[in-house]
Amino acid sequence: MSINSCGTTMLDQGTYSDIGSVTWNTTAKTSNFTATSKSGFFVNTTSGAITVTLPSSPSAGDIVAIKDYANTADTNNITIARNGSNIKGQALDAILDIEGGSIFLVYVDGTQGWRPTISAQSDDISNAQYVTATGGTITTVGNFKIHTFTGPGTFCVSNAGNACGSSTVDYMVVAGGGGGAANSNGAGGAGAGGFRESSGAASGSYSASPLGSGVSALPVAVQGYPITVGGGGAGHVGDPENAGNGSSGSNSVFSSKTSAGGGGGGGAGAGVAGGSGGGAGQGQSGVGAGNTPPVSPPQGNSGGQSVPQERGAGGGGAGAAGSCVTGGAGVTSSINATPTARAGGGGGGARCFPAVPGSAGSGGSGGGGAGAKGNNGTAGTANTGGGGGGAGRKPGVGNNTGGAGGSGVVVIRYKYQN
Repeated sequence: MSINSCGTTMLDQGTYSDIGSVTWNTTAKTSNFTATSKSGFFVNTTSGAITVTLPSSPSAGDIVAIKDYANTADTNNITIARNGSNIKGQALDAILDIEGGSIFLVYVDGTQGWRPTISAQSDDISNAQYVTATGGTITTVGNFKIHTFTGPGTFCVSNAGNACGSSTVDYMVVAGGGGGAANSNGAGGAGAGGFRESSGAASGSYSASPLGSGVSALPVAVQGYPITVGGGGAGHVGDPENAGNGSSGSNSVFSSKTSAGGGGGGGAGAGVAGGSGGGAGQGQSGVGAGNTPPVSPPQGNSGGQSVPQERGAGGGGAGAAGSCVTGGAGVTSSINATPTARAGGGGGGARCFPAVPGSAGSGGSGGGGAGAKGNNGTAGTANTGGGGGGAGRKPGVGNNTGGAGGSGVVVIRYKYQN
C-alpha cells in the first residue's frame, strides 16, 4: 500500500490479515447519517450525494465500513466527515468517489486517526476536494474549467475545495477600452482597458501574458462574487469648432482585482489617463498616463506624444506605450486555452490633406482600432478592451467621430478534478 502527497490510498492486490469484524446494516442509507463503530453501511447515492459522519471520541480499534450500494458514488460522492479526528493523518474530510467502491476504516490513534485498511478498488478514497462554481459561459479543458464573462454576472462558488485538490482560481480581468478623439486635424487614439492576470500556475500552467509573471492565483470561499465587465468609451463627435477627447472606458472587477478603463484619446489636448492612457491630439503636448490608478505589475502603458504633422498619437496598450501615431501593442494569454491578444491601443487619426505626410496609425495588436485619415476612427474589438482609433477630418467635410472602445472581459480558470 502506498500513499501520495495528498493522502490518496493506493492498495495493492493480495491477501489481507484479519482487521476485525463488522455487523452490516442491510437497510441502505439514503440520507446523511452518523456511523457507529463495528458497523458496516450500504450507502445509496442514487438521489444525491451523502455525508457519513464518523463516530465522535473514537477508541483505538474502532471500525467503520462503507459500501457504495447503487454504484453511483462516482456521480454522487460519499463524503466521509472526520468529526474532529484525523483521516490518514490529515485534518481533512475524505471522499469515496469510485463506482461500487467500499472502504474499511480503523481508528489507530490521535495522530493518524482513521486509517483505511482494505478497499474493493485501488484508490477508493481521497482527501482532495475541488473548487465547484457556476456563472458565465463555462468550458472544460482537461482537468480545468474556464468561466468567461462578457457581461455582468456572478461567479457562484458552492465548494471552496482544499489544498489537496484546488482552492484557488486563476483570473484575467480586462477593462473597457477608451474612445478615440476627434478634432479639425489628427486626433489621438484611445488607451486600452487595464489588463490584469495571474500566472496560471494554479490551473495547468497555461501560457499567461508577461503581466501575469509571478502573480498568485486568488483563494475563493463559498459565496457569490459579482462580476463587472467594463464597456468601451464612446468616441468623440467633432467638427472644426468642436474638438474633444474621447470618453474613457469603464472598469472591470472580479473579487479584489479591479482593472481601470482605458483613457480617451486626446482631441483638444493630451490624452486621458487610464488603465492605458490615450494618445495626444495633433500638436498637443503631454501624454495620457497609463497604469492609473497604479497597481503592480502595471496594468497598462501611457499614450503617445503628438508630432506637429496634423496627425494624432496612438493610445497605450497593455504591452507597450503608444507611439507618435501607432497604438501600443496588447498582450497574449491562453487562459481560455486559445492564445488571444487583448488590450491594444487605438491608432492616431490624420487630416486628409495633400501636405500631410503618411497615413493614420494602425491599432495595436489585441483589438486596438485603427486611426483614420479624413474619416471616422475604427472601434476597438469587443471583449478585448482595445482602444478606439482617432478620427481625421477631410477638408470640406463636417463632423468626424472617434472609434468607440472595445468592451472588456473577465475569465476565471481552476482545477476541478484530478
